[in-house]
Amino acid sequence: MIKFSQIPVIFLLLIASIARKSSCDAIINPSKVKTISWKPRAFVYEGFLTDEECNHLISLAKSELKRSAVADNVSGKSKLSEVRTSSGMFIPKGKDPIVAGIEEKIATWTFLPKENGEDIQVLRYEPGQKYDPHYDYFADKVNIARGGHRIATVLMYLTDVDKGGETVFPNAEESPRRRSVSTDTDFSDCGRQGPAVKPRKGDALLFFSLHPDAIPDTASLHAGCPVDEGEKWSATKWIHVDSFDKVVGADGNCADSNENCERWASLGECTKNPEYMIGSSDLPGYCRKSCKAC
Repeated sequence: MIKFSQIPVIFLLLIASIARKSSCDAIINPSKVKTISWKPRAFVYEGFLTDEECNHLISLAKSELKRSAVADNVSGKSKLSEVRTSSGMFIPKGKDPIVAGIEEKIATWTFLPKENGEDIQVLRYEPGQKYDPHYDYFADKVNIARGGHRIATVLMYLTDVDKGGETVFPNAEESPRRRSVSTDTDFSDCGRQGPAVKPRKGDALLFFSLHPDAIPDTASLHAGCPVDEGEKWSATKWIHVDSFDKVVGADGNCADSNENCERWASLGECTKNPEYMIGSSDLPGYCRKSCKAC
């Protein structure tokens, strides 16, 4: 029998190093993931974010909130609509160590590259505010030009909600196991329209908008139910089938054409107004350098 004292010191140091690395890298715990639906594929990770991470995202967003917009199905441009009545803003990738850490966790959980994701969008829903049923994949060519369709969405809940505010999938098939432990009294009238997730601080919902063969999944139709009591804060990471960070322009140049590009980019216009800011492979935008699109 080999005694502990007989094991070479260098070997012990190597084991300790591996153990420390493993404990740092093991940020995803599969036992905390619950299946919501297989049609579409939707899952909830309980306690995905810490209280510190939730509070930090809210603090970054509070002073920058603007009325939320939707993408026009024909032009792809952002527009205001009663379909979506929240307020929100975008936090640039890697803005600080906490944001970078959240993005790393998202990439680890989803197995999707960080460069395929958009900036994190933080949203606030006050009483009565909601987002009617919609898809996260696109119906216009403008938005598809950068990174292709959105393949997956990670929706992180930053606060508890007293009543309402669920994320509901009207066309989905609920997991039989989940149905057996849920009661109608847990949800608002809107939340009873299909498999639904109640907002709980720190939890994260992952769902896929495309089938594995990249065909849009119509079962991924979803809505943000009206907040009946309290206030709902959430953070969304949309992930595309290809890199969202790089767009090669027709002229091959990487430059800004407006002196305000850097400021606009910091306000999230790269995502809110991609047609002007970034453009497409056929027609480069005016702020490609500030949007890190080249």
